[in-house]
Amino acid sequence: MSKNIEENSFHPPTLKDLPRNVWAVSLTSFFMDISSEMVINLLPLFLSNVLGVKTNLIGIIEGVAEATSSLLKVFSGWLSDWLRGRKWIAVAGYGISALTKPFFYFANSWNAVAAIRWADRAGKGIRTAPRDALVAGSISQEKRGFAFGFQRAADTGGAMMGLLVALVVVWLAQSSRGGLQENTFRTIVLISLIPALLAVLTLAIGARDVPIKNAEALPRFAFRSLGKPFITFLVITSIFDLGNSSDAFLILRAQERGVSTVGILGMLVVFNLIYTLASTPAGSLSDKIGRRRLIAGGWLLYALIYLGFGLVQTGRQIWMLYVVYGLYYGLTYGTAKALVADLVPSTLHGSAYGTYNAVLGILDFPASVIAGILWQGVGSWAGFGAPAPFLFGAGTAFLATVMMLFWKPAPKTWTGAG
Repeated sequence: MSKNIEENSFHPPTLKDLPRNVWAVSLTSFFMDISSEMVINLLPLFLSNVLGVKTNLIGIIEGVAEATSSLLKVFSGWLSDWLRGRKWIAVAGYGISALTKPFFYFANSWNAVAAIRWADRAGKGIRTAPRDALVAGSISQEKRGFAFGFQRAADTGGAMMGLLVALVVVWLAQSSRGGLQENTFRTIVLISLIPALLAVLTLAIGARDVPIKNAEALPRFAFRSLGKPFITFLVITSIFDLGNSSDAFLILRAQERGVSTVGILGMLVVFNLIYTLASTPAGSLSDKIGRRRLIAGGWLLYALIYLGFGLVQTGRQIWMLYVVYGLYYGLTYGTAKALVADLVPSTLHGSAYGTYNAVLGILDFPASVIAGILWQGVGSWAGFGAPAPFLFGAGTAFLATVMMLFWKPAPKTWTGAG
C-alpha cells in the first residue's frame, strides 16, 4: 500500500472500533501489570538493599529470566498457529505467572528469588506470542496500530496503578527512609496476588478465539518461512536490543544518584503515566505515517536519553530523563508489535510474535550481563563505573536508528509497514 493511499484513506479510529478481544486482553494486561509492577520494580532493590547482591549478579538474574521467557515464546507462538487457537495458551501463561507470585513472600536468598523470577518469566514466555496474535487477528490491518497502542496503554496504566499502590505501602511502612526494607517488600507481594487472579479470570471469561484465515498446513518452524522483511527487521532490532539492558539498571542508577525508594516509585509512576498517555496516539499515528519512521524516531530519543543517564549528576536530572523515557516506550512498543503483524501473513502471526519476542528476550541476557560487567566489572576488574552501560546503550541505539531509516521493506499484500 502506498503512502499516499494510506494517508488519503486514513480515518482516525475510536474506542468503539475496538472488538471484544482487544478489550479483554487490554483489561487482562491492566490487572497483571498492577500485580507485576508493584513487585518487579522493587526486586532489584530487594536484592541489593536486603540481600546484598551486586549489580553483575542482578544482571545475570534478569538476563536469565528474560532468556527463560524467550525460549518458550517461539514454541508457544508456533503452537498457537498449529492449534489454530490463541486464547487458552495465553490463559495458561497468565496462570503460571499468577501462581509464582506468592513464593516471593518466602524468598530469603538470591537463589530463591532467581528461581521464582525465572518461573514468572516462563509464564510470560508462554502467554506473550499467543496474546499478541489474538489482538492482531481480532482487528483489521488499518486499525492494528491503534489496537496495539490501546493494549499497551492499558498495560502501562496497570503498571502505574501498581506503582502507586507500592508507593503508598512504602510511604506508610518506612516513609522516605533510605533503601527498601524486607517487611515492606513482603507486604507488597501479598497485595499483588489479588490483581494477578483478576487478570487470569478476565482473559478466561472475556476473550474468544478468532478463526485464522487461510489456515492450511502445519506452519514450518523456521526463520525462512517468516520472510526476508521480517528477518531484516529482527536483525536491526537485535542490534538495538543488545544495548537495551534491564530497566533494573536505571533504578539502581537512580539510587546511586541519591534518589530514595519513595522517590524511585514516584518517578516510575510519572514514567508510566507518560507511557500510557503516549501509547494509543502513537499507535494511531503509526497507522497513518508508517511504523518504521515512528520506531526510528523513538530509538533516536532512546539514544539521547541513555546518553543523559550516562552523564547525569543529580537525582533531579534522573527524574527528568525517566519521564521522557516514558515517551520512548509509548512511541515504539505497540508500534513494533503492529509492524511484526504487517510483515507476515496471519497464518504465521503466532510464530512471528514468538520468534520476535524470543530473539529479543534472549538478547536481554547478554545485554544485562554486559551492563552489569561494564558497571562493576568481574573478578578483580572493577569495571568502568556507573555511566558505562548507558553510554554503550546509546551507541547501539544510534546505530540501529540509522539502519532502520535506510531500510526500505518491499510492500506485500498484507503489509502497511511503509
